[in-house]
Amino acid sequence: MNLAVDAQSPIPIRRQLTEQLKHVIESGGVPREQALPSIRELAGFLGINTNTVARVVEDLKQSGYVEARRGRGMFVAPTPPARPSPHLRESFLQDTVMRAAALGMSADDLAVGVLSLAGVRPAAVQGTVEVLLVECSPPELDFFARELEAHLPVHVDRVLLRELPTVVRRGKRAARWRVAVTSFCHLPEVERRLNGRGIPVIALLAEAHLETLHGLAQLPPKTRVGVASAEPETAHNLEHSIANASLPNILMVGASPTAGPALARLVRRVDVMVCSTSAADRVKTLAGPRVQVITDDRALDRRAIEMLATVLVQQNGARTGGRSVSASKNRHSLKEKES
Repeated sequence: MNLAVDAQSPIPIRRQLTEQLKHVIESGGVPREQALPSIRELAGFLGINTNTVARVVEDLKQSGYVEARRGRGMFVAPTPPARPSPHLRESFLQDTVMRAAALGMSADDLAVGVLSLAGVRPAAVQGTVEVLLVECSPPELDFFARELEAHLPVHVDRVLLRELPTVVRRGKRAARWRVAVTSFCHLPEVERRLNGRGIPVIALLAEAHLETLHGLAQLPPKTRVGVASAEPETAHNLEHSIANASLPNILMVGASPTAGPALARLVRRVDVMVCSTSAADRVKTLAGPRVQVITDDRALDRRAIEMLATVLVQQNGARTGGRSVSASKNRHSLKEKES
């Protein structure tokens, strides 16, 4: 496969690789039902993070281009989605560039405009939509904000859960928020604090990477698995995500923050530890050679991003049409997956 990514491009590497792999599959560069290179192989070849490649593979799986086969890896789907032929796409792009040139727009002007409208924001372009993000710890705020701003042309206003009542009471920042987002465990409290303000509240779900689940699925039956992270909430969210995968060969033992004696007790009871990058050094020190350590920093469920984008589009349409969003429709949540 002829793949390449440009770290200097305004288009995120994840989007670059996703579109290239779609094109390769559509053009027959990888035959139907043939295995793709492993995540580690692709990451090593391209010189990028394995987590980025794992997210790309998950994107391709969700959109129907590839399918997972237990114990064998990812394969090109027998019938990938149909898109306009490369010839038609090229003709459309040529026509668009010529029309833009007739209006006095440079190629860069056109690229930035298209990227902005498509929700891919170059580094120099700032988001104009204010989104409230509420979490109980700075690391969780950083994680969710980074994920949201990487996918949508929004500016994330980060507020700790304990500070939300004060921020809402003061009112100045709250007037700018179009949508509020938080994790499932904080959803009721955030909705209660924002009640009557006409701000939709969306629950986010962060999940373990596909590569992590594949690795766990290869372990022997009755393998005992523990989870750790610097923040208790992060550890429990990662544990919950793995448990939702319902892998029959593993036994979830528990989750622990890296601080305190609980982690040492957990490590003594497991065969494998899944932990965040920030917790990896401490976990490896406690685990020694007996316990396998897998690092995973989670990924935001793409359905949550799609839901947020849909709500923002609906709100924009309502505003431009002179209508307000009905308070009765302001509750939005993303139900967790059940196998």
